[in-house]
Amino acid sequence: MQVFLSHSEAETIEWAKGYARTLKSGDTVLLKGNMGAGKTMLAKGIIAGLGIPDEVTSPTYAYVNEYGGRVFHFDCYRIVSAAQALGLGLGDYFDRGGICLVEWSENIEELLPPDAKTVTVTGEGGGPREIVF
Repeated sequence: MQVFLSHSEAETIEWAKGYARTLKSGDTVLLKGNMGAGKTMLAKGIIAGLGIPDEVTSPTYAYVNEYGGRVFHFDCYRIVSAAQALGLGLGDYFDRGGICLVEWSENIEELLPPDAKTVTVTGEGGGPREIVF
């Protein structure tokens, strides 16, 4: 376990860009943290670090956003069960060979690959964020 202390959104994005270089096709990363902690900011940095220039937005209402045909960014906040996620087709993304970034992964725990990586961000407001990976 390693820890990075970020003092700004820019630092979080830069850290995430570097973290992206450790990822390979087929990886799943669970982005954990409270509401507003910076999970989507981590996703923005990871996607930028993978060389995908798309604008990254939270997939809260779409459940999953696809970037560059190789990154799938999930927001499972509104998912109430793994069965619901399967019914929405979310389970299929784990077999597409891309990189899956999953927010609120505890809501679909039964669907997650056993080798998923975890990045946890804590902090709130304008203060620093602790990123544990």
